Amino acid sequence: MISKKDFIKINDWLWEIPKSFRSDMRVPSRFYVSEEMLEDVFRDKSLGQLVNVATLPGIINYSLAMPDMHEGYGFPIGGVAAMDMKSGVISPGGVGYDINCGMKLLKSEFTETEIRPYLEKLGTEIQKEVPSGLGQGRQVKVDISSINKILEEGAQRLVEQGYGEKEDLENCESQGRLGRADATAVSDHAKNRGRDQVGTLGSGNHFLEIQKVDEIFDENIAKAFGLFKDQIVIMIHTGSRGLGHQIATDYIGLMMRTMGKYGINLPDRELAAVPINSSEGQKYFSAMSCGANYAWANRQMITHFIRKAWKSVLGEKSSPLVALYDVAHNIAKIEKHLVNGKETEVCVHRKGATRAFPPEHPEIPLKYRKVGQPVLIPGSMGTASYILVGQKEGEQAFYSTCHGAGRTMSRHEATRRMSGEEVVKSLELKGIIVKCWSARGIAEEAPQAYKDIHKVVEVVHNAGLSRKVAKLKPLVVIKGE
Repeated sequence: MISKKDFIKINDWLWEIPKSFRSDMRVPSRFYVSEEMLEDVFRDKSLGQLVNVATLPGIINYSLAMPDMHEGYGFPIGGVAAMDMKSGVISPGGVGYDINCGMKLLKSEFTETEIRPYLEKLGTEIQKEVPSGLGQGRQVKVDISSINKILEEGAQRLVEQGYGEKEDLENCESQGRLGRADATAVSDHAKNRGRDQVGTLGSGNHFLEIQKVDEIFDENIAKAFGLFKDQIVIMIHTGSRGLGHQIATDYIGLMMRTMGKYGINLPDRELAAVPINSSEGQKYFSAMSCGANYAWANRQMITHFIRKAWKSVLGEKSSPLVALYDVAHNIAKIEKHLVNGKETEVCVHRKGATRAFPPEHPEIPLKYRKVGQPVLIPGSMGTASYILVGQKEGEQAFYSTCHGAGRTMSRHEATRRMSGEEVVKSLELKGIIVKCWSARGIAEEAPQAYKDIHKVVEVVHNAGLSRKVAKLKPLVVIKGE
C-alpha cells in the first residue's frame, strides 16, 4: 500500500515516489498535485497504476501523472510516459480506448450580447446536425475505400473534399494527420464500426458547448490567439468513436498474447505492451495513427456541421467560425526531447494528458510560434473551461499538461447519487441551456462527479506546465447519451 510517508516533495506542485519504493520500478513515479489535493490521489487505484507504469521496459526519467489523474485501464488517466525508441515498449493502455479523444475550439466575432437571443435556436440546430449518443451514427454510411482514405489522410482528406478550410489544418496538431498510418493494420470490424460515425459526438463525457470568454489572464497572448472578453466560442470534445475503441480492443488482445514472446513480465496485464520496434509494436502504431486520423477527421466534420447550423440560424449576419486549435489528449507520438542533455527521439504516451509545446517549437503553427501552443482544457459539465499556453518549463513533463477536471466518482456512483433532472435544473438556474437525449447521460457527467477544474488548472499553471490565458463560461451544453 502507498501512503504519504512514501512521497518525496519536489516542490509545492510536484511529488515523487522513489524508485526504491518497489523492486520492479525502473524509474521513479512523479505526480503533479497541490498539498490541498493530495488526499484525492488515494481515492482510487491511479497511484498504484502510476507505479506500475514505472516498471515498463525502456521508460525514460519517470512515469508521470497530471493533477486530473484518476483510475484508467492499465495506465492512470492523466498519465504520461516517454519510451526509448530502441529499448522501449508501446502500450495501448497508455493511449486509451478512445484514441485521440481531444479538443477543438472555434472562435466567432460575436459577443454574448449579440448571440444571446439566438442561443436556444443555435443549441437546437447544432444538436439536430450533429448526432450524439452511444452508437449513434449518420444516416449515410461511407464505403470501406473512403474509410481507408480517412484513416490514412485524416482531416486533410475532408478539407480536400470541401468540409473545411486550409486554416483548419494549420490550426490542428500534426495538421490533422499522422503520416505512419496504414489502413491495412486496422480490422474490418473496426472499419465497419466507423463507417457512419464521421461527424458524430458519441456518449460519455463528450460534448459540444457554446461558451463565452469570461476572463482574460494574459492580454498579449489572448490577442495572439484572437480572443477577447465576452467573445462567443464553441468547444468540441470527442474522439475516434467505435472505430478507435475496436482498434484498442484488437491490439490489447494481440499484445496480451504476444508480450511473453519478448520476455516482458508486468505487474498488471492491462499494461500489455511489446517493443516499439517489434512487428506487433509497429503494426499497433500504424493502427493507432489511423485511429488518431479518424478522430481529427471526426472533429473536422463536426466543425463543418456546426458551421452549417451557425449559418442556418444567423443567416446573413453570420461571420465565419475560425478554428483556434485542435489538440489530442489520448495518443502516442514520436517526438524529440532532451534526454540527459541530448536531443533524442522518444515515443511519448499521453493518456488523458495534453501536448503543450513552448514558444519557438517547430511543430507549432507559425501564427502561434512566438507565444506557444494553445492548450484547451474543458471543465466538467456546466463549469468553466480554460485556454492555456505551452511553456518552456513544461520540458520537465515532456511538454505535457492536464486534459480536464478528472473524475472523482464512477458513472454508476454518479447516477446513484443524483438524477439527470436535478442536474439540468441546477444548470438552468445558472442560465445554462442543456440539450441531451438522455437524463442518465446528464447524471453520469454531473459536475459533482469531477474534481474542481480551477484547482487542477492552478496546479499546471503554478508548476509551469502551461500558463492561463482565458477562462470560458458555458452558455449552451450539448451532450451525448
